[in-house]
Amino acid sequence: MTQASKRKSRKAAAALPDGCCDLPGADKLVLAPAELAEPLRPEDAELAMLAKALAHPVRILILRNLLRIGTCYFGRLADLLPVAASTASQHLSILKEAGLVRGEIDDQRPCYCVDLAQLRRLQHLLGDL
Repeated sequence: MTQASKRKSRKAAAALPDGCCDLPGADKLVLAPAELAEPLRPEDAELAMLAKALAHPVRILILRNLLRIGTCYFGRLADLLPVAASTASQHLSILKEAGLVRGEIDDQRPCYCVDLAQLRRLQHLLGDL
């Protein structure tokens, strides 16, 4: 390789973008910023609410366990979690409020399961990002 071709190769490598803002033409916006902005969608509030409900590792673990087990009594579910039963109950309340988990009283014991329709809704909302 000649010196000239080595210099050319180094220049070409130096011209490669390191990040998204380094892409060729990024400094030459064709559209005005107002035209580039994505508007808020009606379903954005719903997605934010569902994402907030999942914003703790224990809540994700609760969903994962319920999906694996199916229907589960609270005592058994709480035993599977690395937190106190009272903390597990608080996390379940948040998931129930978001509609991701359903709870029923069965013979005076709370029983929980994942609301699969709401989980599919979350997947759909995430897919539309």
